[in-house]
Amino acid sequence: MKYYTVGQVNTYIKNLISNDYFLKNIVIKGEVSNCKYHSMGHIYFSLKDETGSMPCVMFKGNVSTGLKFRLEDGQSVFVQGSVSVYERDGRYQLYARKIAPDEDTKGKLFAEYEKLKARLYEEGLFDFEVKKEIPKFPKAVGIVTAQTGAAIQDIMNIAKRRNPYVQLYLYPAKVQGDGAAATIAKGIETLDKMDLDTIIIGRGGGSIEDLWAFNEEIVARAIYAAKTPIISGTGHEVDNTIADYVADLRAPTPSAAAELAIPDVMTAVRNIRNERQSLHRNINAVLQSKKLELQKKQNMLERLSPEKTLRDRQQYLASLTDSLHHSMDNKFKNYLRRYEVGVARLDGLSPTAKLRGGFGYLETGNKPLESVKQIKKGDTVSLTIHDGTVISEVKSIE
Repeated sequence: MKYYTVGQVNTYIKNLISNDYFLKNIVIKGEVSNCKYHSMGHIYFSLKDETGSMPCVMFKGNVSTGLKFRLEDGQSVFVQGSVSVYERDGRYQLYARKIAPDEDTKGKLFAEYEKLKARLYEEGLFDFEVKKEIPKFPKAVGIVTAQTGAAIQDIMNIAKRRNPYVQLYLYPAKVQGDGAAATIAKGIETLDKMDLDTIIIGRGGGSIEDLWAFNEEIVARAIYAAKTPIISGTGHEVDNTIADYVADLRAPTPSAAAELAIPDVMTAVRNIRNERQSLHRNINAVLQSKKLELQKKQNMLERLSPEKTLRDRQQYLASLTDSLHHSMDNKFKNYLRRYEVGVARLDGLSPTAKLRGGFGYLETGNKPLESVKQIKKGDTVSLTIHDGTVISEVKSIE
């Protein structure tokens, strides 16, 4: 059997109530009862009428800004706040932000505000299905606010910083007092006919009386009827006007509305420039790495290429041929020198070698002539010298 814990159910119910658009900002009229001031500065009380009772709490931070009188039992008051669930006890309660006495003008305005809000909610003016998408990159933005004031200056400064190329069109409207709602509605209608990308309406914060022009039905109808997407930036973060609910997008302040309407193009441009520089650096680094890798492969290819191998072999063959020729030449010279030495030595041992320098070899009768006693006058003597033989006749003997 599937089951859920108490905490899971309480959390589920809290999410349902907390996310209810109607209960996020509601004004309830009732009589104060069981009012207790806590030592921490919070106020715990109940609101009751003839039909029932509702627990309420007002935290210290809201007490200082949203309560201008001493809250006591029996008072008839208007309480503005949000309904949510206190999970520990599993009960819903009203978290009060502002409290006004019933007899006060502010209380009457709260009642009128809540009555109009409920009626327009029932008519569907707050439905998310009818809200228009805000353009991401507008070229022209209209503004409905006071001509002099902090709101228009803030919007202009933000637009200049985020995207100075966006064209701003101001409809100077009265944003407080009698006739303010009519001029705001007229401003919306006028700018809506100009084919703009977005319209900003708003003003700085203030009391409910100060912001009341943005709570009037004529402004709500003008926003709902406009074809141009509208951003409402009225009051401060804790304030919600009827215009905020009807607008296509709600911003807590006029400055926030400008930031929602105008994208931060200049930051995007700077980021693109930085990315481009980074991309160039990365590309250059990759190219340099690839060049080095290519050079290594070219060097390797050259070392292993057949053409280089052939050149190296040819060079080696030429070197080897030169070396062989040089070696043979040296050997030939050595052999020649040895031959010459041998010939000289052989010549030195030759009998004819002794006949050089005027020497000769004498024979008579085919016998060596060793003594003059072997010959007489008139004998024939042969004289052999180194290059031939001379035959002579003996004329005398001494």
